[in-house]
Amino acid sequence: MASFGWKRKIGEKVSKATSQQFEAEAADDKDLGDDDDANWVIAAKRRKEVLLEDCVRKSKELKDEGANLAENRRYREALVKWDEALQLTPEDATLYEMKSQVLMSLHEMFPAVHAAEMAVQRNPRSWDAWQTLGRAQLGLGEIALAIRSFQISLHIFPMNSEVWKEDLSWARKLQEQQKATKTESAQALAKELVQESIPDYDFESDEIVAVCAAIAEKEKAVSAAKTMVIVSASGTVETVTEQENCPATPDETLFIRAR
Repeated sequence: MASFGWKRKIGEKVSKATSQQFEAEAADDKDLGDDDDANWVIAAKRRKEVLLEDCVRKSKELKDEGANLAENRRYREALVKWDEALQLTPEDATLYEMKSQVLMSLHEMFPAVHAAEMAVQRNPRSWDAWQTLGRAQLGLGEIALAIRSFQISLHIFPMNSEVWKEDLSWARKLQEQQKATKTESAQALAKELVQESIPDYDFESDEIVAVCAAIAEKEKAVSAAKTMVIVSASGTVETVTEQENCPATPDETLFIRAR
């Protein structure tokens, strides 16, 4: 029978020199693997930066092309270029502000307001975006909102005389006209209601005088002849007409008299 003994550990017979060499090679491979990972991260980051730079460059080219088209009044073509640019740089507030201006030139006020709102959302410190938003709101008849937008634009850039002398001044003038129009409309409506509630009767006409005389004669006849109901003690009910000149006097048998 074979004798029982401890199992030898794996690698127990490997020489010390061989073991040290293996460990050194493993350490070198690990260092190379770490370097490869670092190089991959750097390369990916660099590729992303290059891609962003390409997007920005291409977006700028499309923006400039759209601006040239807009200057030549080719507004629809300019909008196409700027929409393509926004696909590359969706956070560019200037593109939205330029779109709003062109949409106002095309009398598309609702899209113009939306584009200007997108511009101020992406760059709340852009005074020209607030100015464009105010003009778009004014085109919709939102005078109070337009005044607020112009005031914000002036707060950002107080030296802008165009907003102060033209935009804000015009908006306030329109607001005053709007208030005056509302006051006149309210007064006209009140006048119409008064005229409808009180008809213009001619109280001195012959027809009115005749009707009033007939009513007076009828009232006079009713007051001249009065009736009364007499109930005797025996339960007999009798209606008696009383004349003003000779009033009827009930006898001692009356129990109740009711008019």
